[in-house]
Amino acid sequence: MYLGVIGYPIKHSVSPAMHNAALKRAGIEGIYLAFEVKPEMLEKAVAGAKALGFTGLNVTIPFKEEVVKFVRLEGHAAKLKAVNTVDLREMVGYNTDVYGAKASFSDVDVDGKVALVVGAGGAGKATSLALMELGATVILTNRTEHRGLEAVEMLRKYGECMFYPYTRVEELKGKIDILVNATPIGMRGFEQKLPVPEDILQPEMVVFDTVYNPLETPLIKKAKKMGCKVIYGIEMLIHQGAKAFEIWTGAKPDVNLMREAALEALKKQFITQP
Repeated sequence: MYLGVIGYPIKHSVSPAMHNAALKRAGIEGIYLAFEVKPEMLEKAVAGAKALGFTGLNVTIPFKEEVVKFVRLEGHAAKLKAVNTVDLREMVGYNTDVYGAKASFSDVDVDGKVALVVGAGGAGKATSLALMELGATVILTNRTEHRGLEAVEMLRKYGECMFYPYTRVEELKGKIDILVNATPIGMRGFEQKLPVPEDILQPEMVVFDTVYNPLETPLIKKAKKMGCKVIYGIEMLIHQGAKAFEIWTGAKPDVNLMREAALEALKKQFITQP
């Protein structure tokens, strides 16, 4: 069985370590590889993987919305028009990010809470939908306003969701219970700063960063210092990956093993950084 992840850039991904450990533990003969694909080559990359006999692909930044043009959408992917998992056998696209986000909040009472989600891309829409399905009201913000408004128009069919201009998010200080970063800000290779003004952070808040590399982003570090409850992006990665593994193989993977493998791969990356 051949599996993989495509993105641009992709060197930071620990998905190969996580999935290869799960394949070995499950006794499934196969391999999971990472492929850096230039944006203009996305369609050829997906078609090429299918032609080479790959069973499935994960799709990450910046392709989660673009890849919908080439696959049939199921479940949450159809609602969000964003895909992170492709079954190449049937050319079906799924969004397991919603499942992963829900699992990340498993020990948090979200019902009735107000969440500010920063970012209107695939991760932002998936996390917003997950929080709405758990009973939260979502305020979504995005640097590019028209993209944020489009996302909200789509999301409000499924729950309470509204848009707030990115330049005015400081006005929400004291009005939100949950903060989610669903942008690449803080990711290795991207801007190392907070995605929102520091004043927004309050000790009683729950702060979730969908970025997992590095494990402790600038937002997570600051939130911990403030006394917030933090949720690491690695949790969303692990649980969305477990659901994707199940789609491809029909087997439930060892989630704890996947977590150990992902954390070990992150540690190795950190040690080898210049």
